[in-house]
Amino acid sequence: MRKLCYFVAISIDGYIAAPDGTYEDFNPGPEYIALLKEHFPETLPKPALDAFGIDSTVENVRFDTVVSGRNTYEVGAKVGLTDQYPRLRQYVVSSSMSGQPDPAVKLISGNPVAAIRELKKEDGKDIYLCGGATLAQALMSEIDELIVKVNPVVLGSGIPLFSGGYEPRRFEFVEGWSGSDVQIMRYAKVKVS
Repeated sequence: MRKLCYFVAISIDGYIAAPDGTYEDFNPGPEYIALLKEHFPETLPKPALDAFGIDSTVENVRFDTVVSGRNTYEVGAKVGLTDQYPRLRQYVVSSSMSGQPDPAVKLISGNPVAAIRELKKEDGKDIYLCGGATLAQALMSEIDELIVKVNPVVLGSGIPLFSGGYEPRRFEFVEGWSGSDVQIMRYAKVKVS
């Protein structure tokens, strides 16, 4: 069965964005981009694929599907980028969007947990949970792995990795990749017996 992986950039103090939802303070360098190109090229949005010369003939390494919340999706949509991940099947979870935002993007307007469970049953590569914090909290029970890209910046406040109250979940370290500017760490959810 496919895994749902919350693959997200964070600050050292655990925020995925500034209080206003922007993330310009995350300014990764070339070693970070090299790590993404090698291990997760399909997670780069369309402009980055073009800028780094990654074309459609390069096979996806880890993911074939991306799921994001409305706020995360709208960051790109506001600048005209409605087909953000052309190498992936794209889903946006929203109860307030009316209609499909792009022919390449499917809208999940109902129960996101049920939708993810159906996607996980399909054959294929894993599912990239792009964000944001509210959707990650709603899908916490379905997240099999966390892959965090720790940026060398402290924000002080902002949007946390998960929104919601105190609800401990155990994860164990699986592997990591290190650059001079960003550390990427992969954690698997600990199965409770």
